Amino acid sequence: MDLWRELAEDKAMVFMAGPRQAGKTTLARMIAEGHTNHVYFNWDVVPDRARLLRTPYFFEAVERRDPSRPIVVLDEIHKYRGWKNYLKGAYDRFHSEFAFLVTGSGRLDVYRRGGDSLAGRYALFHLWPFTLAELAGRQVSPADFWSDPQAVNVDHDHAAEPTWRRLAQFSGFPEPYVRGGARQYRRWSTAYHSQLIREDIRDLTGIVAIGSVETLFSLLPERVGSLLSVTSLAEDLKVAYNTVQTWLDALERFYLVFSIAPWTRHVVRATQKAKKLYLLDYAIIEDRAARFENMVAVELLRAVTMWNDRGDGPFGLHFVRNKEKEEVDFLVTEKRRPRLLVETKTADATIDRALLRFQDHLGVPAVQLTDEGTTYRKVSNGRHSVLVAPAWMWLPRLP
Repeated sequence: MDLWRELAEDKAMVFMAGPRQAGKTTLARMIAEGHTNHVYFNWDVVPDRARLLRTPYFFEAVERRDPSRPIVVLDEIHKYRGWKNYLKGAYDRFHSEFAFLVTGSGRLDVYRRGGDSLAGRYALFHLWPFTLAELAGRQVSPADFWSDPQAVNVDHDHAAEPTWRRLAQFSGFPEPYVRGGARQYRRWSTAYHSQLIREDIRDLTGIVAIGSVETLFSLLPERVGSLLSVTSLAEDLKVAYNTVQTWLDALERFYLVFSIAPWTRHVVRATQKAKKLYLLDYAIIEDRAARFENMVAVELLRAVTMWNDRGDGPFGLHFVRNKEKEEVDFLVTEKRRPRLLVETKTADATIDRALLRFQDHLGVPAVQLTDEGTTYRKVSNGRHSVLVAPAWMWLPRLP
């Protein structure tokens, strides 16, 4: 809510992007109800859709209670074929009279082909499923975090670890997380993936082989955390390489998956092309180590996008790997410079050699997160040190 207020002060039109069922509509309604004069529109509601098609700028007729500027919430408007031109027209004509909040789960930050650009007319922020940093209530400011990125959270009320375990079971999507039942989660997860692929992706991308896209998605949980081989997936599915890449792009556009690219600057013999892929609904991943790495990836993704949405960046999220197959799971960058290395291990074993080597080479703080343990330690690495700590002790400080 604070970020929305900050962005709304600067721009008359704000985009709220993120996966379906992450709470965008709930937050949008809360924002609207905080304004005396407001209009709520949802493209998925047939009467709302018909009203817009009959009278494109229907919000002009809003019944006002005071002289304050009305807010117009346009939910899932990206499903309208001419959404970009519509928003451009609405902004150009009414930005001095109305505030606009536009929400969508189809990657509002990735334009569809055709139409005029909206560049310069809006501010963007993302809403993700729940993360430990959000739920634990111990977040610090970006400045405080970067003043000591190896600091840990002292969990006086012992709430962080149970919250972390609950996320691992039910994901961070509000509905299954709040319900907290295994069967309820499985039903929700199956229906959620099917709805996104068989309705949203089918209707908005023109992809015909929806059954094959579902098969592709079913193959991805076992590939989480590994270099993604599109060639291997194409061979498994008996389709062309470019076809699989198109399907993967669609899954990412609709927030079923996200990918991170390798960091290649200043790394000798770095991996150049292959990406790593993660799921937003990580609770379906059976392998514990892969699920743990995926959970940390989501926490870091949320932090990086939050910093960027606030204008603190640009920050980036990458991994580091060389041709000798030495790898560190995550590297956070700022302004194209390394800032923080993060490695994941299920247990508090010895510090990963690749983490030590890449830290020495890049000269940045390093953290090795574990999925077990109740204590943390710092280990010297030449002129640097490595923090080894349970994930639930370190992650809650993320802004």
